[in-house]
Amino acid sequence: MSNKKEALRLSARVGRILLENGAEISRVEETMDTIAGHYGEKEKNFFVLSNGIFTTGESFANAEFIPIRGARLDKVVEANQLSRDIVSQNLPVEEAWERINKIDNMPTRPAWEEYLGAGVGCMGFCAIFGGSIIDCLFSLLCGIILNFFVRNVTGRMNKILNNICAGFIGTMLCILIKILLPCVSLANLVVGTMILLIPGVPFVNGLRDTANQDYLSGVTRLMDALMAFLGIAIGVCFAFVVHGWFAGGIIHLNGTSTDPVTYMIPIQLFCSLAGSAAFAILFGVPGKYCISGGVTGMAGWLVYMVLVRYTPIGVFAGTFIATAAVVVLAKYFSRKIKSPAIIFLISGIFPLVPGAGIFWSAYYVASEQFMSALSSGLTAIQLSIAIVLGIIIAQNLLDSIKKH
Repeated sequence: MSNKKEALRLSARVGRILLENGAEISRVEETMDTIAGHYGEKEKNFFVLSNGIFTTGESFANAEFIPIRGARLDKVVEANQLSRDIVSQNLPVEEAWERINKIDNMPTRPAWEEYLGAGVGCMGFCAIFGGSIIDCLFSLLCGIILNFFVRNVTGRMNKILNNICAGFIGTMLCILIKILLPCVSLANLVVGTMILLIPGVPFVNGLRDTANQDYLSGVTRLMDALMAFLGIAIGVCFAFVVHGWFAGGIIHLNGTSTDPVTYMIPIQLFCSLAGSAAFAILFGVPGKYCISGGVTGMAGWLVYMVLVRYTPIGVFAGTFIATAAVVVLAKYFSRKIKSPAIIFLISGIFPLVPGAGIFWSAYYVASEQFMSALSSGLTAIQLSIAIVLGIIIAQNLLDSIKKH
């Protein structure tokens, strides 16, 4: 086989690894084009969708279906570094194949790291959403237990059924703790625990693909995220209904409480840092970059808190500006560390994702408060739009500045 065909095969393999592990469409196309061009293939054409890659060249054509799966951002980082090394070090094709095979077979993180990341992540976000210290401690426990079920039980099901079951299990676990310990805030506990299930990778990549005018892939990924949100909401709703059958009625909730201790800005900053860094672990971000992801999340949450607490601009504008700040900081870390911005953006955007809206919409539907459910749902959509605009506008402005 000629070197040009081998280069196209290598490009397709690298593209597959990038796409199935959480890279955005523009990065996949750019990396494939760089590798093939470096090895002398000029008649190269790549068409990348959210679940497939078409590669053509001189006497070569390949189409590959790539299902949407979870994220392994460590593989994205390594594949990105390989493309840099191919150009800077002029790697032979054979050596590049050896490295890409190693990347494809990289071992997963130890299970204890994922359990710790799930627990700390849920605990941190329970705090920034207003939970007390005891709420946070039990959210840590719920996060670890829920992660066990997702890894070993529900993770083997259809994706939609997986999210329904995970939402149901997580909510029932929180209700059980509330029954045993009435002092726990059930709303805060459920919100902190459900953040573990939020589909951060398809949500953020869908927004970035849309910002890059890859509308078909962007809509596909956003639809994948929307179905995950819907599945979680159905699971939460069903849990409250099932409990109501045995308890004689749906538990009455008046909203999340705000604990005066965890409300303090230093505690909020620490918890947003810890929570964002913990979720970076779950997304497979290399350990040396997890703190940078945590700092990105902390910075975005700081901007949001200052704007919402001390200015009259409101939650929508605060979310928009904070999202833009996250994008700028993610780009900064990307340039400084020479790694894909997605590994910092996904971790950093999590404190701003309206996860509480999913819970409240599901609860109000279960308790037949349909107008309140509609209001909560519209608020969550409004904040999602603020995040969409923040990512699109900030990313396009930064790209324009870079071109000039």
